[in-house]
Amino acid sequence: MYSMYSWLVFAHLLGVFGFLMSHGVATFVTFRVRAEKDVTALRALLALSGQSGIAMNVSLLVLLVGGISAAIVGNISSSWPFAALVVLIVVSGLMSAFPGRQLRKIRAAAGLTGRIKVTGEANPVALAASQAAFNPWVSVVTGGIGLAIILWLMVLKPF
Repeated sequence: MYSMYSWLVFAHLLGVFGFLMSHGVATFVTFRVRAEKDVTALRALLALSGQSGIAMNVSLLVLLVGGISAAIVGNISSSWPFAALVVLIVVSGLMSAFPGRQLRKIRAAAGLTGRIKVTGEANPVALAASQAAFNPWVSVVTGGIGLAIILWLMVLKPF
């Protein structure tokens, strides 16, 4: 039938699909977060983003386990899979350090703790300032460039 390698590549691509779907939710939410003035609606958007983050992390785990296992089982000796992993780590770090930090500030100012729990009253002054400082295009450009590089590595296998 199918080899173990084929199943691992399938799992990897399934993880990629789930990762991109859940990330798409978070991406579209970030564009609305900056302009939303109603705190209740903003909290709902932030909770939706937080919940999609859970699916994103599960998908990321499937993506990593499937991809790394496929590279090992397939005895891939070229370095492109490891370069793709480095790009993923770098982009994840950048996304957490910049847009992620800004979204955490917005969540806190909106009276949320973690990703989805309401803990108190919103701080309107801090909320307006953190929303104004947030630029969703940083996420889109960083993630888009990272995705394009990983696709380039996977499809063209330059090294």
